[in-house]
Amino acid sequence: MDQLENMRLFVRVAEQGSFAAVAQQLGVARSVVTRKVAGLEAQLGVKLIARSTRRLSLTSAGAGYLEKCREILNLVEVAATEMAEDRQVPRGSIRISLPLIFGVRYLAPLLLEFGSRYPELDLDLDFSDRRVNLIEEGVDLSIRITDYLGPREVTRRLGSSRMAVVAAPSYLERHGEPVHPADLAAHQCLSYTFADDSAWQFVIDGQLRGFPVHGRLQANNGDVLLDAAVRGLGIAREPIFIAGPALAAGSVREILVDFPVPELGIHAILPGSRHVPHRIRMLVEFLATRLGPEPPWNCPRD
Repeated sequence: MDQLENMRLFVRVAEQGSFAAVAQQLGVARSVVTRKVAGLEAQLGVKLIARSTRRLSLTSAGAGYLEKCREILNLVEVAATEMAEDRQVPRGSIRISLPLIFGVRYLAPLLLEFGSRYPELDLDLDFSDRRVNLIEEGVDLSIRITDYLGPREVTRRLGSSRMAVVAAPSYLERHGEPVHPADLAAHQCLSYTFADDSAWQFVIDGQLRGFPVHGRLQANNGDVLLDAAVRGLGIAREPIFIAGPALAAGSVREILVDFPVPELGIHAILPGSRHVPHRIRMLVEFLATRLGPEPPWNCPRD
């Protein structure tokens, strides 16, 4: 048991990059943490962590041992979890990576409800639109809104979001309204920088086609792009969960409605090499039930 605890401690230090941070989290002296990691190194006969006055880094042996520790600790957790699954009460911790805007507006209330329902569960919520490496960053579950998934990613589709091309009436009055996606080349298009937004895709005669776009404003936040569209700075391509309120208020108008934009899938992404613990399976099932099949943000066109 001491070796397992030392392995858990080593994983924490490797992920935090700091003996002091782990000691503070555990409420022990820094010397206790360094002594246990040093004891683990002595037992293994290899150096796991290269120490300097500025930072810690894993040796090549340490990087390999880290992955083995994660596999072993996961198997230990799986064994304990499977023994307890008959009780159907999720417990433990879940670290979740969430998209910023959709996560705050729609997922956070659901996760807080789930956490209130199961008080023995700890939730660690990380709101960011960047693509995370689940295994390297110790993330148990990522919710991602995307039209592209890697071939080896283990996923569960939770729902979808309709996309809309929108512009303010003031912009259309000044610059005219495009009647075909090819006309976008002559307009200011507001691009989302966390995706390849140099060409916008539309369904034309049953075929998916890309049309080059350009503009003087781009951002990595959909709310900012919508605000820019409302101010008449250009044309935006937005998920309806962002653009819906502005459409309802008349601040922007949907255009090119005869040329569908592929919808975005909302996916739960799981670490592919790991057994999925009971608590995470329950959370994914809960989200799938609450987000689909007809979520409220997928408002129909007028």
